[in-house]
Amino acid sequence: MAITNKNKVGINFSNAGMSDIVFLLLLFFMLTSTLVHPTALKLLLPKGTTQSSARPLTTVSITSDLQYFIEDQPIELEFLEAALQSRVQDSPEIYISVHADRSVPIEYVVNVMNIAAKNQYKLILATTPK
Repeated sequence: MAITNKNKVGINFSNAGMSDIVFLLLLFFMLTSTLVHPTALKLLLPKGTTQSSARPLTTVSITSDLQYFIEDQPIELEFLEAALQSRVQDSPEIYISVHADRSVPIEYVVNVMNIAAKNQYKLILATTPK
């Protein structure tokens, strides 16, 4: 009399669950990458705890070697005001984000603040979360 085991373990592997997870991860990363605004400038921003809900119209960056940029275009300080005026034109709510490296002396940030105050722009100082 032959004794056989009725509970056989299958050696097949189903890829259905794995493909669902990979698809969802791909979808997640595609959606989040479109929401992130990439900047070509590598800045070490100061740390802060508050977040602003305002959407800036443009960004002014100040690098550690004290160069000014609008978005990713380098610009001299004396041409910064004219360049901002041409970008802003007649927008009703004008918010400008200032991305200053944490090693930049405050006087360089104050230069941008003076231009903003003169033209009645609102500034947002970009920080990294604590």
